[in-house]
Amino acid sequence: MSYADSNAHHEEGSYFSGPPGMLAKIWQWMTTVDHKKIGVMYLFAIMFMFFIGGVAALAVRYELLDPVRTVQMMDASGEEMTIVTGERLAGLKDIMNARSANEVYNRMFTLHGAVMVFMFIVPSVPASLGNFFLPIMLGAKDVAFPRLNLLSWYIYVTGCLFGVLSILMGGVDTGWTFYTPYSTTTDADHWRVVLMILAAFILGFSSILTGMNFVVSVHKLRAPGMGWFDMPLFLWGVYATSIIQVLATPVIGITLLLLVFERLFHIGIFDPSMGGDPVLYQHFFWFYSHPVVYVMILPAMGIISELIAVHSRKHIFGYRAIAFSSLGIAGVSFLVWGHHIFTAMGELAAILFSGLTFLVAIPTAIKVFNWLATLYKGSIAINTPMLYALAFLFTFSIGGLTGLPLATLATDLHLHDTYYVVAHFHYVMMGGTVVAFMGGIHHWWPKMFGKMYNEKGGMLGCILVFVGFNITFFTQFFLGTQGMPRRYANYVDEFQTLHQISTYGSWIILLGFLVHLGVFIASLISGEKADQNPWGGLTLEWETESPPIEHNFHHEPVVTHGPYDFDKVVPPGWDPKDYPLPANPSSHS
Repeated sequence: MSYADSNAHHEEGSYFSGPPGMLAKIWQWMTTVDHKKIGVMYLFAIMFMFFIGGVAALAVRYELLDPVRTVQMMDASGEEMTIVTGERLAGLKDIMNARSANEVYNRMFTLHGAVMVFMFIVPSVPASLGNFFLPIMLGAKDVAFPRLNLLSWYIYVTGCLFGVLSILMGGVDTGWTFYTPYSTTTDADHWRVVLMILAAFILGFSSILTGMNFVVSVHKLRAPGMGWFDMPLFLWGVYATSIIQVLATPVIGITLLLLVFERLFHIGIFDPSMGGDPVLYQHFFWFYSHPVVYVMILPAMGIISELIAVHSRKHIFGYRAIAFSSLGIAGVSFLVWGHHIFTAMGELAAILFSGLTFLVAIPTAIKVFNWLATLYKGSIAINTPMLYALAFLFTFSIGGLTGLPLATLATDLHLHDTYYVVAHFHYVMMGGTVVAFMGGIHHWWPKMFGKMYNEKGGMLGCILVFVGFNITFFTQFFLGTQGMPRRYANYVDEFQTLHQISTYGSWIILLGFLVHLGVFIASLISGEKADQNPWGGLTLEWETESPPIEHNFHHEPVVTHGPYDFDKVVPPGWDPKDYPLPANPSSHS
């Protein structure tokens, strides 16, 4: 890929340039339609919500250090207080305190789930990295509908504010799935539940607008010479994700709206006492929520394709197979929602959903095998992005393989609602999406902010996150197979050792992310200026300046070779610091 006229540049500042004065700069960012600024605002907002959800997770893990919760007991005056830890509760006062404490625990894990799913992991890659890089990788100046993009950002912020307001009012104890009858009967202050449900409802509109914007951009804004199979695989992942967002999100929007109507106006939709059906809610919820799992993981898979190809300096193995597998996963994702509710459906339906669930393994395995084949005999660079890519291959493979017992009826009935499901879900979501997201941030950080980061610090943070993650969640597979149910604050003494190991692992994860935070702050303050193409990538974002100018390119780019044609256009021994590439590279057919 090259510019039509690479020598006739004119001066233009980076996208960070703006008018003098702090208020003027703030107003410019608040009203911008520049996809890069919107992507950066999404990134910081999403990471803030990640912090809130992470604090809740640490609180849940800390509570589970002991088999019987720590209970604060006060006398009638409320002055004296005794702490009872690790002892069996006895007496009415103890039981009432335990009940209150259990409600706090329920609200904490609901907070963790709702924030992490709806406010962090669903928008994480598409809204931040997707917004920033999709137009640049297409060779466009912006997304198809820039004002709609800004609207989606404000809708996201509004949804988060509703969620935070619910938290400040005391939180909800329904679980992040808002299952009925919990979500229609629990909690005396029903407005907290309504606000959290409305938060998820509003956030869905942000997803729909973002997905529609990306679909149109991919169809209409590709640079001259860029056919469908000249696109980077990250764009294929985001494109497949956008299709799911547009088609599936309206289902959850309507479902949550019906839930609010039932809660406020007592309309019998899901409540059996009023003629409703609670299992209907489960079908509606998972018809959206299983496809949305792939909203989380498909763009992450696109990131991994970029990391492995660029940092092993090798043409991606099976490009078309990986591209079509993204669309295949998107298609199959709409057919397998029933495996979440095997215990709530008939035998025939359960058998059909079990069979369909195994189909997901095929396109997923295609990606994993092709990534491994790409690494084979590649010139692998040991750096933070590649370490995260390798960590993804390990953790996501465990997540995928441990899903097979949950798709099998005989084993799922035993493992359903145990910590095995918690471990599997986190190996896919955190071990997959979050690990890839962190790899993508490190890969594109120099391009986004024009600064390099400390490589040793980045690798240390990656190792700590990887080690802590596996200590935290691998032990939960054993907890689940031994019968430890999820969502319980108390448990029998036999599970204490494994719970303690899991909690200690969560502290290592925290340390790893704190290292990353320090590395990024140091990079912004005193980091070395980034080269235009520090990794030697061949996709269009590496032909822009670091950070990019406001309109991305000085001239309209023209595609002359494929995104991973390292064997055709990169001479042996070429150093990315010697960018640009030699003139007249081989044409890509």
